[in-house]
Amino acid sequence: MALYEHVVISRQDISPQQAEALNDQLKSMIEESGGAVAKIEYWGLRNLTYRIKKNRKAHYSLLAVDAPPAAMAEVERQLSINEDVLRWLTVRVEELDLELSPLLARRERERERERERGPREDAVEAEA
Repeated sequence: MALYEHVVISRQDISPQQAEALNDQLKSMIEESGGAVAKIEYWGLRNLTYRIKKNRKAHYSLLAVDAPPAAMAEVERQLSINEDVLRWLTVRVEELDLELSPLLARRERERERERERGPREDAVEAEA
């Protein structure tokens, strides 16, 4: 089986729950074809560099996949039919990177800094 990184960009009109459901649907398709999904990262609603089908924002997801090429061909075929999907990109890789992506790692570091600082000073003043 081959290793892939697969990025899906879906319309801004769908909810985050629908974007997560799309990820689950892709995962089940891959598993039914004899593959495995090592990780799924939902990056959230992000700005697009340029408009795609009149959308300025989109939901981004990254999947790390270990599957036969036929399974990925079927996933791409299904994505081309789905109206909620704007773009996708599948890249074959030598090994899967199971660590957090730089985007999510940066968000996690920012959350930790916020926890260390405690409540913001202006929020404390507003309560008094």
